[in-house]
Amino acid sequence: MDRRSFLKTSALGGTAAAATTLAAPAYAQGKRTLTMVTTWPRGLAGVWDSVERVVKNVSDITDGQITIDPKGAGELVGAFEVFDAVTSGQADMYHGADYYFTGQHPAFAYFTAVPFGMSAPEMMTWYYGADGKALHHNLGEVFGLKSYLAGQTGAQGGGWFRKEINTAEDFNGLKFRMPGLGGQALSKLGASVQVLPGGEIYQALSSGALDGTEWIGPWSDEKLGLQEVCDHYYPAGFHEPGAALSVATNLELFEGLTPAQQRAIEVSCADAHQHNYSLFVASNGPALQRLKSGGTQIHEFSGEIWDAFGKASAEVLQGFTDDDLFKEIHESAQKSMRESGEWLALSEGKYATERNRVLAAMDN
Repeated sequence: MDRRSFLKTSALGGTAAAATTLAAPAYAQGKRTLTMVTTWPRGLAGVWDSVERVVKNVSDITDGQITIDPKGAGELVGAFEVFDAVTSGQADMYHGADYYFTGQHPAFAYFTAVPFGMSAPEMMTWYYGADGKALHHNLGEVFGLKSYLAGQTGAQGGGWFRKEINTAEDFNGLKFRMPGLGGQALSKLGASVQVLPGGEIYQALSSGALDGTEWIGPWSDEKLGLQEVCDHYYPAGFHEPGAALSVATNLELFEGLTPAQQRAIEVSCADAHQHNYSLFVASNGPALQRLKSGGTQIHEFSGEIWDAFGKASAEVLQGFTDDDLFKEIHESAQKSMRESGEWLALSEGKYATERNRVLAAMDN
């Protein structure tokens, strides 16, 4: 039984609830510093920008009453240890990609990205306009967390490879880095999928421990130096069509903050979410041109490969629907995606196609 169900149904929960209605909440007084652990090395392009945005926002909004001290991966705990550090109270909050924590619960993937899932506008629509945020809170509270989206990379690339990928069979035996449920789908095609933090990718490629990798997009990938070790890049991928980042605060600590301080964290995260998206989109186009000029070969996966991705992804997602919370989140996200996606395809999608066609003709 999860934390929320326990509090609702147990006699102890009823007593606690009654006491809560009688006693004024006790809020911590004075200035305080919160320790934020992250899944990113300090300064990593794009994702660390989101960390810094949240940190500055919270300090500015609270007029310095709340200061966040961010720690890069490995400075206090390892990249994949941040979840446990916050739930245990070793750290106060984390900034990371929630799909790193599918081992705790597979539904965390929905608050980063799932294969054949939502684009960035669709994610924002579900999260802020439907029940995505409430479901994020419900899932986080099971583990003693208060969670908010706090970054957005937009569509992520299909990956970097040492050789061109011509058929789905080319993934068989390929040592490839891909986290989340997308990695599980790729493993169904025979890939030897590895989950590495961003700070370890370059070395793994250089040493031959990996044959290929996905990271984020042209800008951040260029900063990581992936073009130095792989010649072939696929800009379109199936696994992260609109990848969000999250901040999760220890729930007991969060509930001890004043309502204004709690709101400061929420608003700071929402601002970082949209700001981060614009940063990635603005930076990826120029970076892609630089990669092309530097000799990177740009490719598209064939329709046959996309079909294989789709079949494998459907099998992975279906495998978790016997879990009630996963099923609730999955169905909510799918419903919102289909409703908003149809409109976006007919309006913005059609417009973008025709605009690009007309402008290309005018340029010629």
